Amino acid sequence: MMMRRARFTSRAIVALLVLAPAVGMSQEVLPRPEEPFQGKIGLTYKDSTPVKPELKVPRTFGLEDPPNILIVLIDDVGFGQFGTFGGAIPTPAMDRVAENGLRYTRFHTTALCSPTRAALLTGRNHHSVGTGVIGEAGTGFPGYTGIIPASAATFAEVLREFGYLNSWYGKNHNVPDWETSLVGPFDRWSDGLGFDYFYGFVGGDTDQFHPALVENKKRIEPPETNEDGSPYHLTTDLADRAIRTIRAGKAVAPQRPFFVYFATGATHAPHQVPEDWIEKFKGQFDMGWDAYREQTFARQKAMGIIPENTKLTPRPDSLPAWETLPEEEKKVYARMMEVFAAFTAHTDHEVGRVIDAIDDLGELDNTLILYMAGDNGSSAEGGLNGLLNEMTFFNAIPEPLDLKLKALDSLGGPMHYNHFPAAWAWAMDTPFQWTKQIASHFGGTRNGLAISWPNRIKARGEIRDQFHHVIDIAPTILELVGVDFPSQFNGVAQKPIEGVSMAYTFDDADAPDRRTTQYFEMLGNQGIYHDGWMASALRGVPWLSEPEPGDLLNMPWELYHVEEDFSQAVDLAEQQPEKLQELIKLFFAQASEYDVLPLDDRKTERLNVENRPSLTQGRSSFTYPNRLRLPEGASPDLKHKNHTITAKVVIPDGGADGMLLTQGGRFAGFGLFLQGGKLVYHYNLAGVERFTIASDEPVPTGEVTLKAVYVSDADEPFAGATVSLFANEAKIGEGRVGRSIPNRVTLDETLDVGFDTGTPVAEGYDLPFAFSGRLDTVTIDLD
Repeated sequence: MMMRRARFTSRAIVALLVLAPAVGMSQEVLPRPEEPFQGKIGLTYKDSTPVKPELKVPRTFGLEDPPNILIVLIDDVGFGQFGTFGGAIPTPAMDRVAENGLRYTRFHTTALCSPTRAALLTGRNHHSVGTGVIGEAGTGFPGYTGIIPASAATFAEVLREFGYLNSWYGKNHNVPDWETSLVGPFDRWSDGLGFDYFYGFVGGDTDQFHPALVENKKRIEPPETNEDGSPYHLTTDLADRAIRTIRAGKAVAPQRPFFVYFATGATHAPHQVPEDWIEKFKGQFDMGWDAYREQTFARQKAMGIIPENTKLTPRPDSLPAWETLPEEEKKVYARMMEVFAAFTAHTDHEVGRVIDAIDDLGELDNTLILYMAGDNGSSAEGGLNGLLNEMTFFNAIPEPLDLKLKALDSLGGPMHYNHFPAAWAWAMDTPFQWTKQIASHFGGTRNGLAISWPNRIKARGEIRDQFHHVIDIAPTILELVGVDFPSQFNGVAQKPIEGVSMAYTFDDADAPDRRTTQYFEMLGNQGIYHDGWMASALRGVPWLSEPEPGDLLNMPWELYHVEEDFSQAVDLAEQQPEKLQELIKLFFAQASEYDVLPLDDRKTERLNVENRPSLTQGRSSFTYPNRLRLPEGASPDLKHKNHTITAKVVIPDGGADGMLLTQGGRFAGFGLFLQGGKLVYHYNLAGVERFTIASDEPVPTGEVTLKAVYVSDADEPFAGATVSLFANEAKIGEGRVGRSIPNRVTLDETLDVGFDTGTPVAEGYDLPFAFSGRLDTVTIDLD
């Protein structure tokens, strides 16, 4: 049994052992006692012999020259996106890792972000660790709780026990939504998952220019600039922090190896990147997505990334041919792709800076680098027409083309939360079918992986085509550092590791596959790989909020002999029905074993917060102090519900301005604030429509009770509302909110009291727009 940290003194342990029979305590649940003291204890120090404790470093545990470890995980990347795997976007940092080691061309993920990340860290299938879908869509079934159980400790926790210095930069989407506030609990934040330091964001995505930053457990505001003085961008900031920590760690304790988990928010939406990077790609995608697929396919063959006999899969009927589009749409969509290409190239550049820093320290030869180009396939969540604001997708709000045309020159900048069209995502997934979310086909699950460790991997620039899955990363790392995964951790019996080590492939390109079976499931999409065959059942497409009606137990299954058909291009279901039935039965056997059941294809219904624990459940009144920040998962749900916001303030004689209460920001949300002496309520419908209600007269000075009474037309999605404003019970204004947000206010911004963080909910004031009078409390009452 291993300990994360000592919890009892030796005297306490002795006392507990003595008492155990009396209180029914089993000795097995106690932490392991320390090794017996090897010195001598006399009556005083003069006749005693001390033993100096050893530093906790891997060599203390018998590891020979343990490697540093760098895992790079880029978000929402298609197999045909990075130049390293034949894409049109230059990615020299990944090229460097691949040329210094190996490319893996049959490596797989789960088709969605947080499930892949849970599988990566634990070495178990995503349903086995309660992460069958993102936490915001979790349900009360074992495979879908959104909670990584204590019986699935991460490999980072094991490495930390053996002296590694673990740090994590970027995206942590494995904290249950209801545990993301300042009250936690924090056992499933980064520290609870095995990391000594965290710098990034907690959630699915964030604004690259105004991120919802967290350092360890504290929410912070980003710096004004990057360390080199350039305008702030999150990916650069993450690289700055990682480099700083690596250098400092080696300066202070060179004997301690580091494990750096560099998990960017890029290239997930919003596609935001410095403007000078966008200009590098101007005009490069005017040929459109169909031609991009063909060009990428040719490069992949020429590079040996795909076999010579691979077939390019056709465009789905639901996606338009590029040549059929009006010129105005082509103009918008080509620009969106230029932004995305710049975002990709910029991200790889920042990864390269981290690798350069390791090289500058002389540590590169003894650093194991695993560079994963994607936690799933490229994202089609931009819909058929692309988006200026991703929140319109999550709330099913159409965006007119004329708004996109007006935004051409500012796309990729801080005024937009943009996402390219689904057909570009399909193109990024060349040569495969489909995209992110589609676990049944390789477009959703096949991702490029490069591994290097010059001290151990002697191959240079070689390709490996063994079939592997993200659950294989954890056992690979533990084998390479010479550590067995414990059967118990922190007194909890551990689930078996379900991955297999990939180390056998390092020295033998022709080694037989050791992963012979792997199931896939996401949002009702089903797949099973076994001995070179793949059965696939498609359930819905990513750009629809709900799939068409269907029967999850009677899906139209497809069959592919992927040992010979690399791209899943030739469906053999009609020719080999017996083989197909054999695989379908195997899928359901695997589904039963790994907590995939019950199958669930719902999307929006599963986003309902009532499906999960809630800090607000059963409460109708919430009183908050000044300068409080709460994520949406810990805030009262006000969507299309009657409610009253009451602020108790003291306004000086000269008047006061500033925010009283806001949720969300530039890309969706609402705010109640004072501006120009008047009380203002502003409602931002995902940037498509805005509604402002202002008081008819300035508010009085002195002790004042300010109110906004929101009366919804109905308790249903998109319902309008009447908003009335009051000062000391006297009505001072009234107006209408024409339509309201139905599903989710924000992905990353918080509910703020007394100031506004992130981005402004209304243009026309500067952040943090702190209330300049005295704010005692703000109360929200649900009627």
